[in-house]
Amino acid sequence: MRNYIKILISILLVFSLNNLAHSKENFFNKAIELFNEKKYEDARFLFERNIVFNPKDANSYLYLAKIYNHEKDQRKEEYNLETTLLIEPNNEEAILMMMHIALEKSNYDKVKSLSEKFVKVCKNLCKENKKIQESLKNLEPKNNES
Repeated sequence: MRNYIKILISILLVFSLNNLAHSKENFFNKAIELFNEKKYEDARFLFERNIVFNPKDANSYLYLAKIYNHEKDQRKEEYNLETTLLIEPNNEEAILMMMHIALEKSNYDKVKSLSEKFVKVCKNLCKENKKIQESLKNLEPKNNES
């Protein structure tokens, strides 16, 4: 009888863990749907909820950064990008977004540093680095003249 109870508890535990894993994926997938529908507040809630269950999900932090970018909350955008890069240091989209922020803040050294890293990891967004380098060239002389 005692073994029967242990087996039953084990089975229940496996089912509950399976449901938990499935619900985590549902949070992220549903959040992506909402994000694509431009329902940012609802998407943010689900990305945050996904992070509760999966705190090392770099993509949830990346999408939160995108939401905060849309909302013009640079402090929270930057925080979520930094978190993304702590979890996934070679995330080219996060590096690119950080380069845009550094460029906006006129932090040219940081742009150059991020650009060097970006060139090493880029696979899909490589052309974007050239645009940033052009922006940097156009702004640096103005910065030096001041």
